[in-house]
Amino acid sequence: MRVLVVEDHEELAETVAAGLRREGMAVDLALDGHAALERATVNGYDVVVLDRDLPGLHGDRVCRALAEGGSRARVLMLTASGTVADRVAGLGMGADDYLPKPFAFTELVARIRALGRRAQPALPPVLVRGDLRLDPARRVASREGRHLPLSPKEFAVLELLMAAGGAVVSAEELLERGWDEAADPFTQTVKVTVSRLRRKLGDPSLIETVAQAGYRV
Repeated sequence: MRVLVVEDHEELAETVAAGLRREGMAVDLALDGHAALERATVNGYDVVVLDRDLPGLHGDRVCRALAEGGSRARVLMLTASGTVADRVAGLGMGADDYLPKPFAFTELVARIRALGRRAQPALPPVLVRGDLRLDPARRVASREGRHLPLSPKEFAVLELLMAAGGAVVSAEELLERGWDEAADPFTQTVKVTVSRLRRKLGDPSLIETVAQAGYRV
């Protein structure tokens, strides 16, 4: 899942981003509203975690611009004010969910995952392809009942491939949705990750390389 965290408090933003990355998400940061809109225009995010009380360009204006610009990203708005009137106002700006500060990190993760599911076509809670099972919520993957010790990036790539339902997923899309903006598009990162994933999945091989197109399970 590709997530943009928009928060002007840099230490909090870094802490949230680090926690989400440990959950296997690809996370970019923006410390103000202008940077948020710039990144959202360039990158395809599944979820934007947006602090409402941003200095300069207010979070309400960022949220409205995302909605009016046709962004497919779901918006989770954060604010120190948790009154009903504030929640109603935030949702009226185009936000999809609302979480008052301070919040429990586990709840933040749960809400992001729920919004991420809504950003994509409906999928079953557990993805199954033959003898391969993947549970995104529990971060567990297995083949023939054997636990697969996948790294966060390997898990993300496998989830994207299995969610495609047998369709081909290009290396560019895997890089776009599985890594943050710091990833070098000219590296062999995706190829290396798929290679490691193949070894961990074992034989017979489940990931097919489609020439000039990408990969599929």
